[in-house]
Amino acid sequence: MYQLYYQYPNTWFGDCMPFGKDGKFYLYHQRDTRKPGPFGEPFGWSLATTTDFVHYEDHGIAIPGGTEEEQDQYIFAGTVFEAEGLYHAMYTGFNREYAKQGKDPQVLMKATSKDLYHWEKNDEKLVAPQPGYDPEDWRDPFVMWNEEKQEYLMILGARKKSPHINRGCTVCFTSKNLHDWKFQGDFWAPNIYSMHEMPDLFKMGDWWYLIISEYSEKNKIVYRRSKSLDGPWTAPIDDAFDGRCYYAGRTAFDGKRRVLFGWVNTRDTWKDDAHWTWGGTFVPHEIYQREDGSLGAKIPDSVLEAFETPRVLAKDHTLHTVDSSEELPLAQIRDKFCKFEARVKFSEGTRSFGVRVKQNETTGESYDFRLLVGENRLYFDRIPCIPSDVNNKGLERPIQLKAGKEYLIQIIVDDDIATIYIDGVALNVRMYNENQSGHGISMYVTDGTLEILEANISDRLIK
Repeated sequence: MYQLYYQYPNTWFGDCMPFGKDGKFYLYHQRDTRKPGPFGEPFGWSLATTTDFVHYEDHGIAIPGGTEEEQDQYIFAGTVFEAEGLYHAMYTGFNREYAKQGKDPQVLMKATSKDLYHWEKNDEKLVAPQPGYDPEDWRDPFVMWNEEKQEYLMILGARKKSPHINRGCTVCFTSKNLHDWKFQGDFWAPNIYSMHEMPDLFKMGDWWYLIISEYSEKNKIVYRRSKSLDGPWTAPIDDAFDGRCYYAGRTAFDGKRRVLFGWVNTRDTWKDDAHWTWGGTFVPHEIYQREDGSLGAKIPDSVLEAFETPRVLAKDHTLHTVDSSEELPLAQIRDKFCKFEARVKFSEGTRSFGVRVKQNETTGESYDFRLLVGENRLYFDRIPCIPSDVNNKGLERPIQLKAGKEYLIQIIVDDDIATIYIDGVALNVRMYNENQSGHGISMYVTDGTLEILEANISDRLIK
């Protein structure tokens, strides 16, 4: 049971269509019952709201799916936006039997609302797959008003009809009235991924940002940036927000914060060596812009403020070793929940340092967030690493590390999920191996010096 992260009971959190207004976020999302597995029972969109990402109010089904015979048997992802005095939900209507019947299985449809809680579907099939594109991969529309051209711009994920594996693309339409949509061709077709999912567009400062989720290269949420909606779209050195365990993220702005709404995968048999599967638990990342125009992720301030005053575990403590590893046990995690923080510096020539969580004091078995200095890499794995456990691939992030610089490491452990933040880099992971692991948390350094300026822990939320 999660104390902080959001997952409605007896369901798994799917793609989220967030909308922000006046300090409140509306989380329109899919709730998968997994009967008998992912996408087993048809679903529509459900709604939960929050102002702080700690407390959520459930509003049940917002837009119900259709019948077994209707186009929107399943309501796949889309977007919620405000225009012309109403709230609009542009969504993907999917029927799993239509392809067998020679019909388009995925078509864009729309619903409207006056208050964001009660929705009316118009049952009109607005945008069908265009010639030259795969009709079974035509989904996840995002709509915005293009002030410069005085028209609505809609982008969506698609895949071209081609034998080439990397045929994923983002296509676009324009409209003056939200009813008649003109196809404008490819918006971004880089020939890198097999499919683009959950595209998103927003402006921050002088930059436009385009976000997609891809499942063919590293299974990540990635982004590109441009000074113009017409491109070109260029990639920063680190073009992701998280690792392969965080997917299908869209952003929303509530007037103060831009937050990324993605879900943390589960494994199909709830074991560390099992395969990842679709859907899971919602975890928010607040997005901010660095001076160079790249984007970083951090814990929302409202989440940090929700924890009780932390207790100090270590202060001005130095770990040093020449040809081995030195470790400092710090605390026990109570109730599988905590926020751990450490301000640290490392010396020139240090090989690696990190934090171990859910550690067994007797055997040393644990889960390890390791910062590999020479490789500029944040890496997660289990100790010991089982040779057959190849499914941890992708639980890593690039990070630029400099000797002598002070870093703040923040880790939230919530049941079987752990999320680490350091210098704008985030990484979510799952930890299922409760039998061998324990509840300890420690820090260590290998071949070098680590100064722990302060380490603290808080394992209670303010009621």
